[in-house]
Amino acid sequence: MIVPRCLPAGDGAVLAELRSLDETLALFQALGQRPAGVEDVVPAARTLLVRFRPSALTAREVAAWLRRAAAALADAPGGAQGVPSAASDVRRVEIPVRYAGEDLEVVAELIGLTRAELIERHTGSDYLAAFAGFAPGFVYLAGGDPCFHGIPRRAAPRVRVPAGSVAVAGDFSAVYPSDSPGGWQLLGVTPWRMWDMDRAEPALVRPGFRVRFRNLDAAGVAYSLPGENACLPAAAPAAPGGATAPAAPPACFEVLSAGPQTLVQDLGRPGLTGMGVSLSGALDRGALRAANRIVGNPADAPALENALGGLRLVCRGRAVVAITGARAEIRVTTAAGIRLPAALSQPLALDDGDELRIGAPDAGVRCYVAVRGGWNVTPVLGSCATDTLAGIGPAPLRAGDRLAVGAVPGGVRPGAVQAEAAPPPALPRRGELVTLEIVLGPRTDWFSPEALDLLAEQEWTVTPQSDRVGMRLAGAEPLTRTRQRELPSEGTVAGAIQVPAGGQPVLFLADHPLTGGYPVIGAVIGRDLDRAAQIPVGARLRFRPIGPFKEILP
Repeated sequence: MIVPRCLPAGDGAVLAELRSLDETLALFQALGQRPAGVEDVVPAARTLLVRFRPSALTAREVAAWLRRAAAALADAPGGAQGVPSAASDVRRVEIPVRYAGEDLEVVAELIGLTRAELIERHTGSDYLAAFAGFAPGFVYLAGGDPCFHGIPRRAAPRVRVPAGSVAVAGDFSAVYPSDSPGGWQLLGVTPWRMWDMDRAEPALVRPGFRVRFRNLDAAGVAYSLPGENACLPAAAPAAPGGATAPAAPPACFEVLSAGPQTLVQDLGRPGLTGMGVSLSGALDRGALRAANRIVGNPADAPALENALGGLRLVCRGRAVVAITGARAEIRVTTAAGIRLPAALSQPLALDDGDELRIGAPDAGVRCYVAVRGGWNVTPVLGSCATDTLAGIGPAPLRAGDRLAVGAVPGGVRPGAVQAEAAPPPALPRRGELVTLEIVLGPRTDWFSPEALDLLAEQEWTVTPQSDRVGMRLAGAEPLTRTRQRELPSEGTVAGAIQVPAGGQPVLFLADHPLTGGYPVIGAVIGRDLDRAAQIPVGARLRFRPIGPFKEILP
């Protein structure tokens, strides 16, 4: 009988821990229709991560739903059957491999086989594409010969693993879809691209597929790229909100300077975890919504996310913009050199030739620039957000770029722009102490009581090695673990405080990986995430748990 252990993963997620991959897949397939408020379910090696809206559900209700599904599965004929049978209608993919990986001899010695025997066993059986994670197109392949189960990761991860590398670690095989850091043992390389945005289906392998590896150096083995139907470009998606982009935009903006980083963002890509694609989207979601509200756009219209100021735009035509988020000086200068009044959280009417400039913030990090009608950017996988970890979405802005303005949303009155009634929230400055509330779990019990005290009592400094993926923190004393074994990959959430082997935490932000292999000691609550996104390098953090770590019991 499957009995999930339900653990908190922030105030908007539950992590269901199971005993095996078979149990995980069986429960995942048995969940059926999701209750209103469940936003996503992320399967991993031995866990299911359920993200939900706290306004619609409680963690206890989510846990009860999972337990009911597990009980119904136990009562079904045949009980819990985790791995699907090799039915004829299951998609199958054969992946050609040249077995010349850097770790091939090491792995062969580790499992007591010759090089030829290792290759024969790795190509000798089918694998089940169990779940996606780490990066788009990275799929954990379960099954295969038992000799490959339990292979340890490298002691020191490589800084760069080439795209197409075929690797093993733990109980899984996988193919790296892009150049990235990685600690798996490399057996070989495939010429096939596992992730290609020019294909109608970007992911070559998706969960539920069957996979078999073929040795390219064996006699009579040849390969070809996937058939033409798999390489057709996807049809151009509709503009946000279903509106058709106008043939001639009413205005556009020329980028004179993009500052340290300016990206197009919206509210992200929900529901694509099956391809290994996380939500991403604006870091300060409240600021993006506010900017769109001021100019009369839908809340999820794309806006510009500018980090640390330095953005300069020239309006070609007429437009109305609004800037929210970090506290920075806003300048509007006409083509004749006349400076016009401008402020944050106010609608700004721009004429042809007006220059808009954002200075360096003295509080906060990121400003959001919305234009009435939205930025006319082609969505990628249903969103205009730029995911910096996955490399999905519009490229970062550069000097010389031109950004078109979209059509005014239907039903919005021409004069429907207004300043924000409420003052913007106070934002942190460099050197200031910021307190964030957290929910302990799901892996709090991997740490000593002294480490939990240290987490809450010690100040943590935001280091320069911080970005949209996460904030790397440094404390005088590292957090110590009581469990030193490897943690099988499991789903993570924005706000998760992951603790690598060195004991210095990483606070995940919007572009965090879908799954992670280090224990998460706690997670920042939802209402503090926007403020966390505005914490500058050099600021100090203190975490305040809002209660003890507790399993979610019936």
